[in-house]
Amino acid sequence: MAPEYNTLYDRLIRGEEKLALVGLGYVGMPIAVEFAKHVKVIGFNHNEYRIRQYKSGIDPTNEVGNEVISKTTVDFTSDEKRLSEARFIIVAVPTPVKDDNNPDLEPVENASRIVGRNMVPGTIVVYESTVYPGVTEDICIPILERESGLKCGEDFKIGYSPERINPGDRVHTLTSIRKVVSGMDEESADQIQKIYDIVIKAGTFRVSNIKTAEAVKVIENSQRDINIAFMNEIAMICDRMDIDTDEVLAGMNTKWNALGFKPGLVGGHCIGVDPYYLTNVAEKLGYHSQIILNGRKVNDSMGAYVADAAIKQMIEAGKAPKKAKVVILGITFKENCPDTRNSKVYDVIKRLKEYDIDPLVTDPWADPAIARHEYGVDLIPFEEVRDADCVIVAVGHNEFRSLSMLKLKEFFKPELKDDEKVLIDVKSLYRMDELRASGMRFWRL
Repeated sequence: MAPEYNTLYDRLIRGEEKLALVGLGYVGMPIAVEFAKHVKVIGFNHNEYRIRQYKSGIDPTNEVGNEVISKTTVDFTSDEKRLSEARFIIVAVPTPVKDDNNPDLEPVENASRIVGRNMVPGTIVVYESTVYPGVTEDICIPILERESGLKCGEDFKIGYSPERINPGDRVHTLTSIRKVVSGMDEESADQIQKIYDIVIKAGTFRVSNIKTAEAVKVIENSQRDINIAFMNEIAMICDRMDIDTDEVLAGMNTKWNALGFKPGLVGGHCIGVDPYYLTNVAEKLGYHSQIILNGRKVNDSMGAYVADAAIKQMIEAGKAPKKAKVVILGITFKENCPDTRNSKVYDVIKRLKEYDIDPLVTDPWADPAIARHEYGVDLIPFEEVRDADCVIVAVGHNEFRSLSMLKLKEFFKPELKDDEKVLIDVKSLYRMDELRASGMRFWRL
């Protein structure tokens, strides 16, 4: 039998067809840029301001950098009709949770409507947005069919490949992380795997069906969430026993089978959200989570715990917390990354406000406009941090990690004695011997 040279993969490679990305944030934009090194790519986002940034060579996510964005061949557009030019469409929009922690599928549903009304026969649509098992087939396919007038399986095909991008990570990048792929049938799965293999140097891992691929994503992040919740419980226990958690974990991690997790504020668009997607579908099937939701409960409580620790330390330092000037270093959900989505630092801020404390916040990585829009927080420039009674180092940015004890002391009111200066080291950034030698009153998680 003669080999087939006219598959969608072949036509993409020859430049006869185009690939499109719907959603150009922390996930979609790096994918678009990487594919554009090999095939013709249309990058669609309804946010015209974001499109103008990319066209001007500005990468607000800092995932690939301004230089790469300025040189990419991605055809950035906010015109959804351009999607009709593509035969392979990847949907990479966020999937947050609502205020009651139920899944918010509105972004992926809206994206499906946009794709559907601009899709032509012969298209393969692959979802990367994190969802619970069943969403792609039970919710997205009907929308695509209704909007397009086409029949799934006959006129177009569908697949799912969970995103595994780790914002701010320069080691585990898109191409170096093995990619899970799936399709609605053998033909679509073959094409989806071959097309992703164009850019994924680490290779792809094919699973038998779409629901399995959807489950992979929510379960891998739920596992991480539970492990961090355990570490947070350990930190609270160690705190009550006046034992340094970081030293305990350093000792524990000398054993070959230690997992290396640490306590902390667990936010972001994945780990702080995905467990709720998993437990939501489980409850619909009559199973109430015994472990996952309790892990979420622990992790969701850590912002208040940190704030309460700061209040306690200020009182022990002889301060009236309501009159104290508190400065928080960092508001992004993780270090060396501008992403502020679902940042649990805001939980620290909210708790402090319950004590009538309105803390000042600085973050050299965060976009001030986004911080104001998402949290109502007006960031102050890092160089203007001074005259504090209490400094909470909430995020492990390199700028904060590299601070000397002498520099940290400069952030406080000059008239304070060292033991009146309260330093809260949430991420255990600073060495214990240096903290003790500084004479400052410190606490770390």
